[in-house]
Amino acid sequence: MYSQRPPPPVLKRTVSGESQSSHASQATTASRSSSKLLFGEIPLTPATTVEGRSIRSNSSICNLVLSTSSAFLRFWLNDNCRENLLAHFDQEDLPNARLVCHDFATRAAPYLFESMTVTFKPSTFTKPARLEALSRIGKHVKTFTFHMPHSRDTFLPPIIDPQTGQEKPFIYEPQVQVPQNVVGKEKAPKYGSWEMTDLLVKQYPPLFHAATNVPAFVSAFTELINLVHLKISCPGFDSAPRHRHSAVDYALISLRIAVERAPTYSLHSLSLLPIHPGGLLYLHPMLGFGSTPSSAKRWGQIRQLAICMESIPFHPTSAQAQQQSLEHLRILHAYLRTLSRGLTRLFFRWKGERGPSPLSLHREPCMLPIEEECMHPSMRGEVRGPRPLKFTRMRHMELENAVMDSAQISEFIYKHRRTLVEFVFEDVKLRQGNWDDALEPLTKIAGNDSWKKKQEEVMDVPIILSPVDMEPRIMGPLLEEVDEAIDQVSGKERSSHTLSRWLSKPKGMQKKSPGAKDSFWGGGDHMKRFLRGSMFSTWK
Repeated sequence: MYSQRPPPPVLKRTVSGESQSSHASQATTASRSSSKLLFGEIPLTPATTVEGRSIRSNSSICNLVLSTSSAFLRFWLNDNCRENLLAHFDQEDLPNARLVCHDFATRAAPYLFESMTVTFKPSTFTKPARLEALSRIGKHVKTFTFHMPHSRDTFLPPIIDPQTGQEKPFIYEPQVQVPQNVVGKEKAPKYGSWEMTDLLVKQYPPLFHAATNVPAFVSAFTELINLVHLKISCPGFDSAPRHRHSAVDYALISLRIAVERAPTYSLHSLSLLPIHPGGLLYLHPMLGFGSTPSSAKRWGQIRQLAICMESIPFHPTSAQAQQQSLEHLRILHAYLRTLSRGLTRLFFRWKGERGPSPLSLHREPCMLPIEEECMHPSMRGEVRGPRPLKFTRMRHMELENAVMDSAQISEFIYKHRRTLVEFVFEDVKLRQGNWDDALEPLTKIAGNDSWKKKQEEVMDVPIILSPVDMEPRIMGPLLEEVDEAIDQVSGKERSSHTLSRWLSKPKGMQKKSPGAKDSFWGGGDHMKRFLRGSMFSTWK
């Protein structure tokens, strides 16, 4: 005689008609609010609200996973198994998994919202529904990307007086706190004076006013309590008007102030990919607008820094353009000096034309002061250029698309010999000297030149499939191009190869040199030179 299995327990309680109608009205309100959500989070439902207030803790919500499979329950309730499963989920499948039940939604949220990208718009940090959503998921965000490209909307024209037609100067001072309405006192204007505030409201776009809303930035970044990596992307500078302020600059000011005032104690990585030359002025904790004596404390946490900067045009014939280029280089030098004490990893690349090495701007001829003839002889030796940079914790350094002297590389290697583990000079052109002189400190450090015997030449070789089917008239020119490539590599040009520099090959194919290592580099059109020495763990 078989006994019938009792039905599974019903977790949802039955309610009366009045309660059902109230829950239906709440569900309708939740569905309306879900259409305004920004970050993809699950909207509030009657099961997750009590008396109109959100329940943040899981103690008062049934987070049991109702399943008839005991094996799945044992698997899901095991922390290691569950975390490994969620770590291998595709990013597109995590939102669907969160819809299964509340426990799935809670467990998958840290993986879904670990990385967040926000393209700044007028309502990004001011819309209440967005801030409410960020307050629920901000604790899971570890990598935050602030994307604000240069465009026509970010361009700010001169401020024109409607009565006189003349341009009016504007001195910006960030308003960090929202002024309180005090009885008997007039509210302070946002932009210094009521006249200037009225002109800016009428002549500047809403994106500018959103970029200057510092309290909104502070409120948003206050929710990112576990932020580890901050990425700032401001592309499109090459098509923007030069030597004019834009809304991007004011947004960078608000962003910097928000990071300094928010409890982002875990922040240790900063990426500026890309950034325009003047952008570092607004991100500088000491020279920027609204800076305080404690501003540098937050940026002192940065251990990993990556910068991809737009090339600074240098026109020796134009005195004004030359002065502006030098000013941008001074800003870059001052910014690296502020973060130099805590950096352990640095990546820098010039976007576009090659630029000077930011690691040794004190040795650049254009940065050295010019001694005037009218200067007294006793004063000529006291006027000096910028002080050299010293990275006391630097372990990994990578520089790309730059031009410098061999003496600059030699000085940098020897100065950081006690901490430096890996350095890469990618697509670096030498102005003076050669690479043997540049790497001469390795001989002094090791006591001999044995590191020269360990160098390897590695070249990309295309894989040709089924060469038998190719016609002889096609194979002939291809083999000639291969021979030309081999001659160029093994000839006199080999002495001019830079350390870890990718060299472009001709339009034909290349063949591996006889002494090269048996390995392939996927998707490359270049050759790389590696140096592996006993003093450093990795040489590229």
